[in-house]
Amino acid sequence: MPGRPRSPLAMVVLAMLREQPMHAYRIHELINERGKNAIVNVAQRNSVYQAIDQLVRAGLIGVRATSRDEGRPERVAYELTQDGQQALEEWLTASLSVPAREFPQFPAGLAFIMLVPPKQAIAALKRRAQTLERQLEADTATLTQVRKSGLPRLFLVDDEYRLAMARAELAWVRALLADLRAKKITWSEKYLREIAARFSAPPGER
Repeated sequence: MPGRPRSPLAMVVLAMLREQPMHAYRIHELINERGKNAIVNVAQRNSVYQAIDQLVRAGLIGVRATSRDEGRPERVAYELTQDGQQALEEWLTASLSVPAREFPQFPAGLAFIMLVPPKQAIAALKRRAQTLERQLEADTATLTQVRKSGLPRLFLVDDEYRLAMARAELAWVRALLADLRAKKITWSEKYLREIAARFSAPPGER
């Protein structure tokens, strides 16, 4: 059997098919309707079809039925296989228990922040903070409305987590901005050359 195509999107597709067999188009619809497009990138519907193809090749899902309406392309309904059920449980358990090594863009930018002038870094971080503020306001309002609908908290913990992480990031960015504006953290070409020279020397010569 080919290697299991483990990814957040593959896990979401398996979870949707855990409910009942369905077509790829319906899976894509449900991901958007339930707001799970905040945790997996399905801006391009083709990404769902690609994930399904990989899961079929791995034997984790199979074809339940095919149908064709007049004047429309053939539609395929997929279902979870026994191996798929086992893989889903393993992936869910692993994702809940083991912190994954993820590589988002923001830490990579921070690692090389000194390659732009301090004023430019401050302006960029200010825009990030403003964007986070708007997103938090909108997402908090949405979550509040969903809670009012009576949906149990069990189905909202992923949204709670995203909001908690966003709040923590915003607080950290604001603190960094304060230090940059107060010049507690700053740099210049001369300073960077001095640091480079110091830390490129053998430990005993620093």
